[in-house]
Amino acid sequence: MTDTHFEADYLVETPLPLAKVAEIMAGEQSCGTFTKVEGETDDLRARAGAQVIGIAPLGEVEKPTLPSAWLHRRGMTSPSLRARIKLRFPIANVGVNLAALASTAAGNLYDLGEVTGLRLESITLPPSWRRRYALPKQGIAGTRRLAGVTDRPMIGSIIKPNVGLSAAEIGKLVERLCEAGIDFIKDDEIAANPAHAPLSERVTHVMSAVKRAEDKLGRRVMIAFNITDETDAMRRNADLVAREGGTCVMANLNWCGFSAVETLRRSTDLVLHGHRNGFGALSRCDALGISFPAYQTLWRLAGVDHMHVHGLDGKFAQENSEVVESTALCLAPLDDQSDDRVLPAFSSGQWAGTVPATWQAVGGDDFLFMAGGGIMGHPGGLAEGIESIRAAFRAMREKQTLEDAAKTSQPLRKALDFFGKVA
Repeated sequence: MTDTHFEADYLVETPLPLAKVAEIMAGEQSCGTFTKVEGETDDLRARAGAQVIGIAPLGEVEKPTLPSAWLHRRGMTSPSLRARIKLRFPIANVGVNLAALASTAAGNLYDLGEVTGLRLESITLPPSWRRRYALPKQGIAGTRRLAGVTDRPMIGSIIKPNVGLSAAEIGKLVERLCEAGIDFIKDDEIAANPAHAPLSERVTHVMSAVKRAEDKLGRRVMIAFNITDETDAMRRNADLVAREGGTCVMANLNWCGFSAVETLRRSTDLVLHGHRNGFGALSRCDALGISFPAYQTLWRLAGVDHMHVHGLDGKFAQENSEVVESTALCLAPLDDQSDDRVLPAFSSGQWAGTVPATWQAVGGDDFLFMAGGGIMGHPGGLAEGIESIRAAFRAMREKQTLEDAAKTSQPLRKALDFFGKVA
């Protein structure tokens, strides 16, 4: 790695010679095209061309993952092979431009006729270049300071039902959660500015509830208001949250886009909670799309403070190993000279019974454990739902099993009986 180039790793599937396809990829994403053109000098290629720096064959696949009309027109019937391919790109081609970086690392590669599968696996940046992009404004330390939680995992919940409640009803629900001692509450990803609970009204009702609870708790519960919208509206909404004393806003990253999130980051010091809903469309096929290592690198350059990693033993399709890897990536700096780590946010089907797997995976306290149904669906109510999770974390600290801990915690006992046997 040098200060003049960045590297990208790919999983590639093709029936053509791997070296040829690697060169096509490098040309397509730098200064080449399907034929040599006027002005494409040796000097220009040396300055602006991407380089193939690694090809690791992985063997033949049973059948191609994707069809290709380009291959069909040429009568190509050879079996597809998979390989890891590493390319190196000149930073001068990109500058400090996140959208251009993403376009360079991926862009048209997904549409190449020569491939029957392609997945961007990771992006590695020189630290000096990383520091020219946005850093988290708050990150892990700032989130803890603003939420008043210093020495344990943060416990959060999600407004449920997702949509349908009025702004006043949401305010009352938030008040109950605050009174029960919650640390963090977020809007659901589909509840940005619904007609029945406009964001302007929701912020007022919710922050009034948070402030009323602050004297009792001795801290201000962090609320991640979903301000997902077009860019100007997101900036206005972040300003509204700040005026009302809020500390956090949430954006649906995949649907807002890099530029909107970068603009939001520049315009506010609020904690930016990055929700990755839609990531499955980019990642669930093993030979297409983008892997979380590359994905989280790009979004961290936009300056998010929190990143969703889904949940262990949860309701979504990802293997636990993927969630564990995603968590470790969020907690690892992209630049050793800056604390640019982001807080991993666990969500999706979480409850007291998923605490042990989470505790083991993280190996520390720096994470946000969010349970919607696991708190609000608890048979003993909200307070017991929160206490069941607290009891599960205490059990982990004391090296107890949940079953043993449940002997002295009725909320935990009820959770285990109601939500199911712990795996």
